[in-house]
Amino acid sequence: MSTTVRTTRLFVASTLYGVATLAAAVDAGRFEAADRSLLLLCNNASVPETSPSVDEMPGFEALRGRFDGVLSWNETIAPFHPGAWAPRADDVPLWERHLRLEWELGDDRVELVVESIQVSPASSICQIFAAAPIDVYADGLMSYGPTRNKIDPLIGTRVRRLLHPDLVPGLKPLLLTEFGVEPETLSTDHLLKVFAELADMPVTVPPVEGPALLLGQYLSALGLIEVAEEEELHLRMIRGSVALGHTRLVFKPHPTAPAHWSHAMAAEASALGAELTVLARGSGDAGTSGASLLAEVLYQRMRPALVVGCFSTALLTASAFYGLPVARTGTELLLDRLAPYQNSNRVPVTLVDALLPDLGDAQAVRGWSPPSAEQVAEDVHPLLTAVGFAMQPQIYPDLRPAAESYLAQHLHDRTRRYFKRRRLTTLALPGAVPAQLGFIPRSPALRKVARRARALKRAVLR
Repeated sequence: MSTTVRTTRLFVASTLYGVATLAAAVDAGRFEAADRSLLLLCNNASVPETSPSVDEMPGFEALRGRFDGVLSWNETIAPFHPGAWAPRADDVPLWERHLRLEWELGDDRVELVVESIQVSPASSICQIFAAAPIDVYADGLMSYGPTRNKIDPLIGTRVRRLLHPDLVPGLKPLLLTEFGVEPETLSTDHLLKVFAELADMPVTVPPVEGPALLLGQYLSALGLIEVAEEEELHLRMIRGSVALGHTRLVFKPHPTAPAHWSHAMAAEASALGAELTVLARGSGDAGTSGASLLAEVLYQRMRPALVVGCFSTALLTASAFYGLPVARTGTELLLDRLAPYQNSNRVPVTLVDALLPDLGDAQAVRGWSPPSAEQVAEDVHPLLTAVGFAMQPQIYPDLRPAAESYLAQHLHDRTRRYFKRRRLTTLALPGAVPAQLGFIPRSPALRKVARRARALKRAVLR
């Protein structure tokens, strides 16, 4: 007597944007029918207890119906933090047995749909369900860059595809290509339909039409720049927008950013003769305006005349999905400060810097239009290939010839910011030293002397 095995698909998400991306993929029929679809939510905030979970954010209820049930990873592994906890190898079978009981999976065939597979919680979940096939989805610009660290082949070889929004038409993601994973673009039409559903929810948005919308990211909390530098970055957004003729400004702060930044920005705007509206922090419940609203909701409700930010993915959705004017600021500072060179934020910063106009260049902002897919393939793809190899040469050794070719032909004042001389020297890539001294990095004898000198220095310092 044969029995039919039930299939349960677990969708793992940590942001409302991620849930919207999954909803669009479901609507587009990108997943085969399953007996059950469960949404597993993770709150990866530094202090999850003080930050609203995704299912508490405005608009979530409009997306909930795509799934048969909603689970909480934070509650499942409490009191551990989702970003820091991983199961011990010997405990993996016990955890799978526990989760199958806890989530009533029984002997179901489990399929996983995860984001950020390189790190916890996604990597932990993939370890626990060791036989489950995996689909990876991307809700941001990091998918265009390399896998940030080596993935266990027992996980990487189970990945079937990478689903991603077409934020940069003409650019193919590099993520997971070391396992032969093919990227698949999500339908922009289906994404826009989901964002339209979120925009129809009963949430009050300030009645400011056609403003310059300023996007905050709280970069200092990530250790990327100092607090004072980020505050100055926000003031530059004010000054640059006013210089372009915008007198109605709306600032969307990061939900956990300090309130005093808004006070300083309001004073700066007032001094320049502009009016600044700051979206309120908090949950953004019905009847209020909240910083937790997706930027895509504001694009539809306010129709900004300009969107300004540092390297937020929302800058690309503004231009690629809604045709809104955009401008960047602070990317040169970030490119200089990101450390180590392998920092996964490097690709988003590089893309925004290469694709979008600088807020301080009024002529560039007014005359900018999105590059064609052909221009992206010709100019941006080779740049990202070189940056990707420089970030992860051990994972993508096959990219060395392409990186060497790009650096030999295109390394100049405009592109030098994307590469660190020390990194080029370490990898013996063109541009590490002046042309007349180019033989040095390739000389085995000189490299041996350098290694001995470094060893001697370490011995002296001890």
